[in-house]
Amino acid sequence: MIKLDNERGSICISTDVITWLAGDAATRCFGVKGMAGRAKENGLVQLLRRESMTKGVSVSPNEDGSLTIELHIVVDHGVNLAALSQSIMNEVSYKITSATDVPVRQVNVYIDSMILD
Repeated sequence: MIKLDNERGSICISTDVITWLAGDAATRCFGVKGMAGRAKENGLVQLLRRESMTKGVSVSPNEDGSLTIELHIVVDHGVNLAALSQSIMNEVSYKITSATDVPVRQVNVYIDSMILD
């Protein structure tokens, strides 16, 4: 739970909301097929459906009130991975900060798989 205090009171934002915002922003970037999840029994990476996009996202609050976000994604074959990752970092950070006023310190992108079409 993220707590924001102001002159009128407090606002509490569930980390589930932040997770959903991050997953939504990442999956809207060109070249991202979806979020990635690992099967517990064999460790294989699987492409998650849009309804399960939060499972590839981890949100950690920092001591200074900012957030660190980790994203596990599946990408299209042939995209520039560095440019795509930078785009995701910028988009996720912007969307979360503009929606919640909570600063994002770091967005870490893990490319777990690539889909050949």
